[in-house]
Amino acid sequence: LSPPVLSTPAESDPLLSPPVFRNPNASDNNSYIEPPSYADVIFSPFDDNSANEINRVDSTSHDLDSSLTLSRSSSSTSDYIKITVSNPKKEQETANSLVPGGNTYYTYLITTRTNIADFGSSEFSVRRRFRDVVTLSDRLAESYRGYFIPPRPDKNVVESQVMQKQEFVEQRRVALEKYLRRLAEHPVIRQSDELKVFLQVEGRLPLSMNTDVASRMLDGAVKLPKQLFGESTAVVAPHEVVQPAKGGRDLLRLFKELRQSVANDWGGSKPPVVEEDKVFLEKKEWIHDLEQQISNASQQAESLVKAQQDMGETMGELGLAFIKLTKFENEEAMYNSQRVRAADMKCLATAAVKASRFYRELNAQTVKHLDTLHEYLGLMLAVHGAFSDRSSALLTVQTLLSELSTL
Repeated sequence: LSPPVLSTPAESDPLLSPPVFRNPNASDNNSYIEPPSYADVIFSPFDDNSANEINRVDSTSHDLDSSLTLSRSSSSTSDYIKITVSNPKKEQETANSLVPGGNTYYTYLITTRTNIADFGSSEFSVRRRFRDVVTLSDRLAESYRGYFIPPRPDKNVVESQVMQKQEFVEQRRVALEKYLRRLAEHPVIRQSDELKVFLQVEGRLPLSMNTDVASRMLDGAVKLPKQLFGESTAVVAPHEVVQPAKGGRDLLRLFKELRQSVANDWGGSKPPVVEEDKVFLEKKEWIHDLEQQISNASQQAESLVKAQQDMGETMGELGLAFIKLTKFENEEAMYNSQRVRAADMKCLATAAVKASRFYRELNAQTVKHLDTLHEYLGLMLAVHGAFSDRSSALLTVQTLLSELSTL
């Protein structure tokens, strides 16, 4: 399914605080899910209005179920970070524009309220553009390798040209608010310096030295001949070991890890270190199964939306056909039976047109709430990235141990 135009407000983010439906008249021992009414299904979205309870999570808890429970808790003792994105403002690009006023962009007011003492204040605001969010995402990905980092919103260049400007800006505002709130919910990233600087310090975020891929590759190419002829040390510095070899400043290390990878796949000897964490392997397999189930559910949802759309179009065409037939019967009527038949067909046509409208509304609500599936699929990309970082780190350890064994 393509991302829907309708945006779910960040206050009802299902990934942060899933809605819980309970029968208010039922006891705790015999509770059951109260079925929605017909009007709720057709017209009313299932939104969670607990906006004041979002982002309230115990920072010492790393258990998923506990964090979801605490995020809905109104306890004043828990640490919270409440982030809102508002007031989009159109500004002129002056730095890289050849023509004054030729390029424009939007900035968003990001307001943070928190009771965490490390932030130094309980409420502060800063203006950011989308480029700053991209920089934040890149720095978090580099500093927190191996973590499940929520994916940032896409730039959506095509949608920015096709959609109405105000609609696109509002959609991006909601997406940015969701993204920042998910970062604030992360038990590690919420304490990161990168997020604190983003939320508090005005001005453009500086890129870290390691994010300039072209510079890293150029330095590696210059250093490689010296390493091969013994003019420079081939020992990997401790601060460089934690970074991936791919795209790094040390091409010799990249070649060594490539050789180690080939030896692991095709060599007859067992690698010096293998993945033996049974809990990790079990969780990895469980996440793989979960991703498959979500993917299957997404395919079924696509079929459901297509079927509802076809049904709505068919009912609309049927209603229009009966309207034309009713008009013909009234114009050519010579007997009372024809007029009675025309009146009956008019009722049928009206019912078909109303049914078509209901199907369109139902389809819009279905697409809106199936957005959660796409968000989970997007989160799976971050999970795969974390698994890839772990595999790269394991390969680095294997390479270093192989070098030690040859000394």
